[in-house]
Amino acid sequence: MGTVTIGVSIAVPEPHGSLLQERRAGFGDPVAHCIPTHVTLLPPTEVDGSALTAIEAYLGRVASAARPFPLRLSGTGTFRPLSPVVFVQVVEGASACAWLQKRVRDESGPLARELHFPYHPHVTVAHGIDEAAMDRAHEELSDYEAQWAVTDFSLYEQGADQVWRKLRDFAFGGPTVPQQPAAPHTRGTLPTR
Repeated sequence: MGTVTIGVSIAVPEPHGSLLQERRAGFGDPVAHCIPTHVTLLPPTEVDGSALTAIEAYLGRVASAARPFPLRLSGTGTFRPLSPVVFVQVVEGASACAWLQKRVRDESGPLARELHFPYHPHVTVAHGIDEAAMDRAHEELSDYEAQWAVTDFSLYEQGADQVWRKLRDFAFGGPTVPQQPAAPHTRGTLPTR
């Protein structure tokens, strides 16, 4: 079967996902429509295609140990000059994302790997484009806000056409997260495991 390139991420739901993908395309990022809007848990990783069944079983176990949590995006940040990336910041739910990604990459599992940079949950809105466009992305999305309850994560595979396609969702094993209050000052935090 050969090797395949996979990734694991939290999908940014609609209408936020499409809006941010369109904005990314508008900044001139040529891969904007190849990559669904997401928060990465496992970056692009080559695996043997014959291992996918075992990987899916493993991810199911990781998800069953997780609990729903609120995630909120607010404002922008950048990894420049270290990496040519502008992103929307995860300002609530970052610790739950970190907990999940650590378990996905656990050294005892099939997806154990080192990261090139320390884990920092975010939603990329510009990558590898000219500096003026990166600056525009940073400025124009500086007041962006979105929030939702995360109840699952997904496994993706990158096709030969470089497009990432979802293979499967993995629902968390815990109880459903309660409806979040609309007023920011009344936000509560929920345990992540």
